Amino acid sequence: METLVSLDDITSLGPIPDHLQPAFLRVANGLVQRAEYSKQKAMGLLAQMLQNPKKFAFSKNKVTNLAKSIYDLNEQGIVIPLSETGVRFLPREVAPPVLASHEKQPENTFGLRTEPLPYAVFGREQIEEGALAQMQTAVSLPVSLAGALMPDAHQGYGLPIGGVLATDEHTVIPYAVGVDIACRMCLSIFDLPPAFLAREPQLLKKSLVEETKFGMGGETRKKIDESVMELPEWQATKVIRDLKDKAYRQLGSSGTGNHFVEWGIVTIHETEHPAEPLALNLPPGEYLALLSHSGSRGFGASIANTYSKLAMQKTRLPKQAAHLAWLDLNTEEGQEYWIGMNLAGEYASANHHEIHNKLAKAIRQKPLAMVENHHNFAWREQLADGRNVIVHRKGATPAGAGVLGIIPGSMTQPGFVVQGRGNAESINSASHGAGRLMSRSQAFNTLTRSQWNKALQEAGIQLVGGDLDEAPMVYKNIKTVIDAQRDLVSVLATFTPKIVRMADANRKEGRED
Repeated sequence: METLVSLDDITSLGPIPDHLQPAFLRVANGLVQRAEYSKQKAMGLLAQMLQNPKKFAFSKNKVTNLAKSIYDLNEQGIVIPLSETGVRFLPREVAPPVLASHEKQPENTFGLRTEPLPYAVFGREQIEEGALAQMQTAVSLPVSLAGALMPDAHQGYGLPIGGVLATDEHTVIPYAVGVDIACRMCLSIFDLPPAFLAREPQLLKKSLVEETKFGMGGETRKKIDESVMELPEWQATKVIRDLKDKAYRQLGSSGTGNHFVEWGIVTIHETEHPAEPLALNLPPGEYLALLSHSGSRGFGASIANTYSKLAMQKTRLPKQAAHLAWLDLNTEEGQEYWIGMNLAGEYASANHHEIHNKLAKAIRQKPLAMVENHHNFAWREQLADGRNVIVHRKGATPAGAGVLGIIPGSMTQPGFVVQGRGNAESINSASHGAGRLMSRSQAFNTLTRSQWNKALQEAGIQLVGGDLDEAPMVYKNIKTVIDAQRDLVSVLATFTPKIVRMADANRKEGRED
């Protein structure tokens, strides 16, 4: 009997979203068991479909329905590039040429260091082996100069989520930034006591339903501040220009997966480290607060996928490092990505401000303070030894000395407002959340709605939308994660969620972080 296709085989083709992996596996093994395909032939058909989903989506064939799902993602700006392994499954007539071992390698082919750079790991006992292996590969790149792994780390594509990588100042790695460029946290603190939440729960819940928009195709009509769309960078490249109209329509909306907008209570604590100057500038106590998590929507995803694919063409690396391909910032394509990434950062911030302004207006208040930060981005920084570098934080919060940030938990766990302590070992970074214990497919296969509802009831959480892949049980214990990074951040405040809004279950898509 022909060997069946495994999940590892499927994910070797490229960055297949979690929510599509079961479908890929089902189709592949259906071909093997019922259509009597060899494993090699089934994998080859899937590789061809990924290379040209439109062709397979609009013709009658054995993978039509799956191809339609991939084509729909392409239409939303999410392209799944074939890995080096995936390319090798293509028939010879459609595959790019593969050099024989004796032929001279092209100039853009690179090997890895024989000895990886040493790197710091925080909360190692909480981190899966796959994430450690990915980080080991990342610090073996010839352009890598330093690395660190945060306690919420888990396996992703290229750099693990929770990974921090400093590279040569002329190189940027799109997959070390991530698909959701400038995924971001934003917190507004209001001059209202917790009693307001108990007194006006319907108003707060109604405001979330009416003033937020979630989902892959989510668009908003009403805008408060459109000034981000007037930035000159929108005319910088054809890729950006072609995405501008869609970006405008999605301004002020949120994505799917782990994106949320929620009302809750912020408790500002007494000073944790009295010798450190604090930047929150609010007296200790409890306040009504609004917390949001989302990124640069379809615009950022399109920039990420376009230039990740280009990087993999421009920089050939060994199989295990293929998704860590870089762009040279001295080249046209490197500059195009850098401009697009930074514009995605401005756009992501504007998205949050739209949401917060609308909800503040709904309760007729102005915030006393606002805290926000990216956690999927690349910055020009200096290492402690003075070297100029590009620091990639993929699912990691900037934590330079005095820098404010937000580390959320889950829908039933607290989040934390933190102040960076400038730890050089962590490359001035901290975790970006609790970190996942289960993949999305594991969550759907393992958890029940009754378990989920019980957890919400016990925590006193009202939830609008959401699905099992974001149930609180899929996340690590946030307090354990915070304890593992006490040398990286000081905790200024705790956020306790109460009314949570997420994408509806039928609007879900695969997300990496």
